[in-house]
Amino acid sequence: MTTVYWICLGGGVAVSVLLVVLGDLLEAAIDALDGALEAIDLGGAFDPLSAVFGVTLFGGAGLVLDAYTEVGPTAEIAIAAAVGLVAAVVLHTVYVKPMKASENSTGFSVREYAGKTGELTTGVPADGFGEVVVRMGASTTFQTAASFSGRPIPSGTAVVVVEVAADGVLRVAPLDTDDLEGADRPALPPRLQTH
Repeated sequence: MTTVYWICLGGGVAVSVLLVVLGDLLEAAIDALDGALEAIDLGGAFDPLSAVFGVTLFGGAGLVLDAYTEVGPTAEIAIAAAVGLVAAVVLHTVYVKPMKASENSTGFSVREYAGKTGELTTGVPADGFGEVVVRMGASTTFQTAASFSGRPIPSGTAVVVVEVAADGVLRVAPLDTDDLEGADRPALPPRLQTH
């Protein structure tokens, strides 16, 4: 039985080292295995990472039990299997499942900019374009901006995105009309609230 334990331990360590060295290449193979196993539908209770971890610990526990205890081969296999199974379940519950739950897209649609506030990093001329920085979730984005009212807006002005043009340009208006030096009052009310 010692040979089986060494194979499990060595195989698990080898797969772990290969995952570190050839991560992207082997990740695709493991994802394919994971996808194939989803067809069996175990309710998300199985994942390759936890299985490799469990098999590795089975081999290690079996070697330790074989070398340092006087239990029989059946008890040795049962204890080593229990250690491997518990380790795989703990890894899945504590690490893999929360990580899968946290996987989400940070993408967003350009249409979601409407109503967001930002600041002009480059001023907007009356009939031209500038640049506005807008926070979207955890991201900070720099977008092309044009004046909604057709009046110039200086750099550093706090603005609100009034609409998104068909070409993706953000049409903005100042949040505070005092920022417009000498300009007529815009069509939007001062201190426009976005929330």
